[in-house]
Amino acid sequence: MTDGSGGAPSGAPRRRFPWALAAAAAAILAAAPAGAPAAAPCGTVAINEQAWAGSVANTYVAKAVLERYLGCTVTITQFGEVPAFQALADGKTDAVLEDWQHVAQYRQYVSKEHKAVLGGPNGVVGHIGWYVPSYLMQEHPELRTWKGLKGHESLVDGTFLGGDPSYVAKDRQLIQQLGLSLTYVGVKSEQAEVARWSALYRQRKPALFYWYTPQYLNVEFKLSEVALPPRFAGCVDNFTPGTPVKDYRCAYANEVLNKVFSAAFARSGSPAYPVLKRFSWSNDDQETVAKWIAGDRMNPDAAGRKWVAQNRAKVLRWLGR
Repeated sequence: MTDGSGGAPSGAPRRRFPWALAAAAAAILAAAPAGAPAAAPCGTVAINEQAWAGSVANTYVAKAVLERYLGCTVTITQFGEVPAFQALADGKTDAVLEDWQHVAQYRQYVSKEHKAVLGGPNGVVGHIGWYVPSYLMQEHPELRTWKGLKGHESLVDGTFLGGDPSYVAKDRQLIQQLGLSLTYVGVKSEQAEVARWSALYRQRKPALFYWYTPQYLNVEFKLSEVALPPRFAGCVDNFTPGTPVKDYRCAYANEVLNKVFSAAFARSGSPAYPVLKRFSWSNDDQETVAKWIAGDRMNPDAAGRKWVAQNRAKVLRWLGR
């Protein structure tokens, strides 16, 4: 979901697997008892963590699996979603476990430069949209669509609260294209956005804001989506300078979220690669772990280990057993 730059990566060197050792490692792993680290060394694997709770959940569950079953040393990088592609190309991170369909980057880094490879869906389906508290929707059912909002912007105090500036977004352009009298209010982070709309929610006040699923807070807060215009061929979901503004006049897509890997990591023979490639879980799985971490303030490593302990059958599938 993000487009901004992230934090600095770990500078720890990574050991790569010679092809000759890869087959031996796979054989040893297959023979090892469940729960035992692999006899062959995995080395260091860098997984990129994004700025939202679901990505943190993916990262620490994968970390727990690689550490427990393969004996890997896992480091966490924090590049923004678009800068992460250059980081993959430069060997500064190995894996992104949740990418929100950055097609332009796929063309550049996967198809053209061959510096990254797609790893298939992670099992989670994401969706961005405009949301209001459900109590507001119940009081004013005209807010079910943007057409009902037009001319009644006072129902949401005439404002639209944006999301984290690094996230995929086109809300300023949508407001313009739909002819809505809304003032766009920006924030510095998702935490700042949540603080603002949740405070309004608890006071049962009006609010209209950028939001998405899956998100663990959707369990705690009852929210309703405002339907935007239908999608069309050429519909664009993320603001890019030079794109015709009319191309943004559509609802956000339902996104099958992808995994992306460094091509060097995929070719390295690391036993971690096929495990991460098979990594797949549900929206409910992710929201459960995200709630433990972000909602219940559980240590992320402890949350990852807890989920792995409770979902052995799914983990064994990732391990190819």
